[in-house]
Amino acid sequence: MTQSFITINDTTLRDGEQSAGVAFSLDEKLDIARQLAAIGVPELEVGIPAMGDEERESIRAVANLKLAPRLMVWSRMHPADIAACAGLGAHLIDISVPASDQHLAYKLKQDRAWLLRELPKYIGAALSLGLEVGLGCEDASRADMDFLCALAETAERAGARRLRFADTLGILEPFGTYDKISTLCRRSGLEIEMHAHDDMGLATANTLAACKAGATHVNTTVNGLGERAGNAPLEEVVLGLNKLHGIATGIDLKGFPSLSAKVASASGRAIPWQKSVVGAGAFTHEAGIHVDGLLKHPDNYQGFDPREVGQAHRIVLGKHSGTRAVQVVYAGLGIELGDSEAQAMLPHVRAFVAEHKHPPEVSDLRDLLASLRSHHHA
Repeated sequence: MTQSFITINDTTLRDGEQSAGVAFSLDEKLDIARQLAAIGVPELEVGIPAMGDEERESIRAVANLKLAPRLMVWSRMHPADIAACAGLGAHLIDISVPASDQHLAYKLKQDRAWLLRELPKYIGAALSLGLEVGLGCEDASRADMDFLCALAETAERAGARRLRFADTLGILEPFGTYDKISTLCRRSGLEIEMHAHDDMGLATANTLAACKAGATHVNTTVNGLGERAGNAPLEEVVLGLNKLHGIATGIDLKGFPSLSAKVASASGRAIPWQKSVVGAGAFTHEAGIHVDGLLKHPDNYQGFDPREVGQAHRIVLGKHSGTRAVQVVYAGLGIELGDSEAQAMLPHVRAFVAEHKHPPEVSDLRDLLASLRSHHHA
């Protein structure tokens, strides 16, 4: 049963920051939190209190902003870790446990019975701190489904409200995700939160499949920041839910480009040119047939209006450009070119791109035209 509304729990400030070599300053963390709140993200995962005083202070500082989103903190199933989550102004705690036999045996050296026996007291400890509890099932994608359902039942009985299904290694595909999440939803009354990783490029697809299967919450990060290949990108998930499934999230992506740029600079992770929604190439057109079609009617070559994500179409010149594109691009600089001059410009544009491996920028366009005209008059 698909929901009509999915709650995005964005974990840029926790799992995003766990990306190798990423560390946000306090100012960056507060700015990112403010911008996430401003576009309407309803839940933020904001850190790991057990990391120490500095991390706890930063969580407190985010809480002190008194933003609309509810705040979640992350913890291992460990008494000191859970105790460290007290009094920070967070609303929710995700208590992370190994769900697969691989992780139970080779990380904790314990068995399934031990986890089912121990879990309730830790959930109780978190509840007694006034926190709402989610159970984070690490490596859930490799866990036995019956055991996962037993974990869900144990957690629900102990007073938890949510189960996070983590595809920790990014090894699921959408059809398998759909089956697993359907089973979990059928056999549990908990909220189900999908946590996808992008190791095979399927984080968004798996997240959408989980929502179709009945998940109520999903984890995302801005630009898909995160460990290894990253997490499900906020911008792709929100757009996909809305455009492909008609599912609301309450998030407005018009203000997303500034948030995207902020996270890119704060994380030191440049956005790939062809990254969907936010990449420089996402709405850039060069091929003559596409440009011609776009100019005749935008819907010929747009699946959605770039303005919805705070972007705009950009026509650049390159090997595949036609004369019409040359005229349009120069008109954008306030320069009118006749048909024959535009035609004469094409080989120059091709030569430029072959040499420089990027479209001519404004200054290049002016130089190309000047050189064409000087040769012509010479």
